[in-house]
Parts: sequence; C-alpha cells; structure tokens
Amino acid sequence: MRERIREDYERCVGEAQRRIQENLEHLPTLEELAGLCGFSRFHFCRLFAGLTGESPGRYAHRLRLERAAWSLRYSGRSVVDIALEAGYERPESFSRAFSVHFGLNPSRYRRGRNVVHHGRFGTPPMASSPDRKGGIVMEVHVKRFDPIPVAYIRHVGPYAACEASWVKLCSSPKVLEAAGPQALAIGVCYDDPDVTPADKIRFDVCLSLSGPFESAEGISFQVIEGGEYAVFLYKGSYDGLHAAYRRLYGEWLPGSGREPKGSCSLEIYLNDPSTTTPEELLTEIRIPLV
Repeated sequence: MRERIREDYERCVGEAQRRIQENLEHLPTLEELAGLCGFSRFHFCRLFAGLTGESPGRYAHRLRLERAAWSLRYSGRSVVDIALEAGYERPESFSRAFSVHFGLNPSRYRRGRNVVHHGRFGTPPMASSPDRKGGIVMEVHVKRFDPIPVAYIRHVGPYAACEASWVKLCSSPKVLEAAGPQALAIGVCYDDPDVTPADKIRFDVCLSLSGPFESAEGISFQVIEGGEYAVFLYKGSYDGLHAAYRRLYGEWLPGSGREPKGSCSLEIYLNDPSTTTPEELLTEIRIPLV
C-alpha cells in the first residue's frame, strides 16, 4: 500500500515537472500545478520539494537558466533575446542570476563554451573520430519521423545510473503486452551534463507502443514529437556518447544551416547491451530540428 501511494505521489510530481518543462515561457501557477495532483497549494509544494529536493519555483528557475546556457553555447542568438526567453526583462538581472548559478556571466560563458563541466561519461574519443586534417566524415542525415507513443519511466540522476529504470520498464507485463515484439528502446535526454549537475539530470527510459496503455505502477505514457531530426548512427560504448554529442553540436550543426528544436535529443538503442560487446553497440542519435 505504501509503495503504491508513493508511486502515485511520484506520478503527480512527475506530471507537474513535465508541465513546467513544456511551458517555461509561460509558467503554470502553483494552483494549476497543485490541481494536477488534487492537492492544496501548501501540500503540493511540500510534496514537490520532498521528492525532488527543489521547490517548484526553484526547479523552473534552474531549467530556464540551463536552457539559456544551452542557447549561449549552441546558438547565435543575442544575450538580450536569451534573457527575455528566460523571463528577464533586464539583461543585467539575467546576468546576475546566471553568474550566481554558473559562476561566470553570460558573455564569458559563451566565450569559454566548455568552462562548466559536471560530467556525464567523461570525454573519451569517439570510435570513429576523424583526424581534423582528413579522415572519416561524420555522416549525419536529416529524416522525418512520425510521433512515437511510448511507455516511460523518468530517471533523475547520472545517465549511466539508469539501469534499474530499464529493468522495471522492460519487466512490466502491461508494458510488454502494449509494446509488442518490434518495440524500440528509446532514451529521451533533456539535459546537457556539461551544464546540469549529475544528480539533476532528467532522462526518460522508453519503450515504443503498438497497442493501448494506461499509466500504472510508476510507468507513464507520452508521445514523442514527430518531425525532422538530424540522425547519426554511433557505434561503440555508451561511454563515448557524450563526445558524439559534442561533435554533432560543435561540428555538424554549425555548418548544416539548420537549428535544433530545443535541447532534448533521442537515443534509439539498436542492440542489446547484455548480449553485445561495448565496441559493437549501435545507438541512433536523433536531434529534433526547427
């Protein structure tokens, strides 16, 4: 009984977190968020902070600043525009808040690019990293995909520590019945480990669905957005994924003439890590495009 109640609380708070992250420009009120759970504002705030370690306001504040940091690193937008998107009408107020959070002001952060580093997997070279004077070219293709309905569990913490969530998802009879034999194993990555502290990273472990599914047992439902994606097939240990992302954003994207749509990305795991050697693992990285 206690475990079921906790799962209900976690589901409610997870839905509130999702509502916040999808509406950073126009944040929902505390009353609206509390209404998702059927709680009073006071009880909701205590529950949210107890399960996440942050108040709803602090959580939204951090996501806005981390999105701003991502824009500074990977876009050519002005600091003024980025400040407005983060909810600051005055650039100096944004600069102060950014400096408190990251330890340096937006302009210095943009110049330094990789100064802040909380660490995901470290940065080992990719298995197919080219010599910049020549060699293997990074093969990236732009493809259009339909929306993907998935069952998922939200993992919060280091990307490399998500195994328990995968085990729970893939051992659920309800999920397996709705997924079917052709299900895709998908990771939805929301946070850049060069920006977000490891214990705050959000990662959805997902199985695609071919049949109806209702949220239960701490497992939720969502639809991954369709549209155009930059697609890169990475071969090698998961430890090298972070280096692959750095190359995608640092090398391919600036010369592609395309802009990323937000900071999330998808990882499609094409073989089973329990039966495949690390150097033979295949991961399809998808970055949504505007």
